[in-house]
Amino acid sequence: MVNLGILADLHIDKISNKKKIEDLIEELKVIFNEIDEILYVGDIGDLNFLKDLERIAPIIAIRGEADLGDESERFTVITRDNYPIGMIHVLPNNLEAFCEDNGLRGGILVYGHTHQPLIKGTQFNILLLNPGSPTFPKAPEKIRGFDVPKARPSVMKLKIENEIITAYIVNLRLKI
Repeated sequence: MVNLGILADLHIDKISNKKKIEDLIEELKVIFNEIDEILYVGDIGDLNFLKDLERIAPIIAIRGEADLGDESERFTVITRDNYPIGMIHVLPNNLEAFCEDNGLRGGILVYGHTHQPLIKGTQFNILLLNPGSPTFPKAPEKIRGFDVPKARPSVMKLKIENEIITAYIVNLRLKI
């Protein structure tokens, strides 16, 4: 069994109120109190913030387009409980070919960039997960017949146990 916390798109460098950052850390400590690792999928804004996250749980991070660094640090694949988990910031144009080429069929691809939370299965057997953004959220697209969606700060939790994958979005109380 593995419990993972998933984060993306903090853009910490754009938050001038240090109290808000401290409040975010405290809220993440509560939400991620029983996780084994944190997966961070880009656009942190200040790599020093990873040290704060490491006090909650070990972290695996990739860079987004707003993070400086080597291109090789923009995608990785890890395996947890026999499931491949790809980590990337921006989804590639040909998602199916990308997942096939990187051994993700039957696995999970975690990404960020959109600032919109999403849990979605694909027709080619990949579970797509986007945690949204805890600091600069965007509302999902409006679906006809439903209320207008609201942008909510969010993160995600992922549990894999006995070949059952459970993912859910956690909306934060934090107001940036």
